[in-house]
Amino acid sequence: MELRHLRYFIAVADAGSLTVAAEQKLHTSQPSLSRQIRDLEQEVGVQLLNRGAQGIELTSAGRAFLEHARMALLQADAAREAALRAAQPPRPAFSLGFLSGAEIDLLPEVNRVLRAEFPGIDIRLSSDYSPLLAKALMRRKLDAAFMRSEEQTEELSYRRVRTDPLVFVFPSDHRLASQAAVAPQDVVNETFYLPSKSAPAVRRLVLEYLGQTGVDLKPEQEVHNVVHAISMITSTRGVMLLPAYTSRYLPASITTRPVKGDAPTLDLVIAYHKANKSPILKLLLSRIGRLGGGAT
Repeated sequence: MELRHLRYFIAVADAGSLTVAAEQKLHTSQPSLSRQIRDLEQEVGVQLLNRGAQGIELTSAGRAFLEHARMALLQADAAREAALRAAQPPRPAFSLGFLSGAEIDLLPEVNRVLRAEFPGIDIRLSSDYSPLLAKALMRRKLDAAFMRSEEQTEELSYRRVRTDPLVFVFPSDHRLASQAAVAPQDVVNETFYLPSKSAPAVRRLVLEYLGQTGVDLKPEQEVHNVVHAISMITSTRGVMLLPAYTSRYLPASITTRPVKGDAPTLDLVIAYHKANKSPILKLLLSRIGRLGGGAT
């Protein structure tokens, strides 16, 4: 997937038409643009656009993808600016990683905290799966990352930022939507999806919780990210357990309900290498209480 694919997709989404986007925004041919969009959908693994006589319409997966595509281009622009600034006199730099999606809530406050003390700081951002962030920290490619606690990371230290409960996720018109809360026993006969190994902390928590409740749910398939989850739940009317914070990315066609009884929870932490003595890191760690937003 290349940045041009994201730019093309955003242009089509904003124009509501492949022809208008090709001729007025991108100055390319409509067949060429259609081919680029098909390549993007093949790379993502889901259909992002519905094509019709009246133009195009974003699918549920497409609407979820659009927000992240815009964020990716903003980060690409920030990377380009950072390259241009490299020719300037050295200034404080801090490489910060985020579990994909977490930056939407956390980045504005992190940015405010760091720039208040270090006005000229160069904040270098990355967004990825938690295991990959952990590897980057251990290789000292990142100074800190907002992520999940990962196994076999003895070189890292963790500080809790907030705790997220798991919630049941399913179509808004599902029979379970009439319930205030959902128990595992309620979904025994439903199509159930499990987070893949790309999100090991969430996957492990779901499996442990189901094991404790004694409910035998056989997952139909594993999903790799929120976009994939939206596509599968929408197309098959399936059910999942996901962290509650993901609800802000879901379209109106999908809803959530809390777990009945004691809900399983997992922490979002800030992680850093134990050998990192950066004063910027020290400042950020001293403000962790503000970043959690009061969540428990």
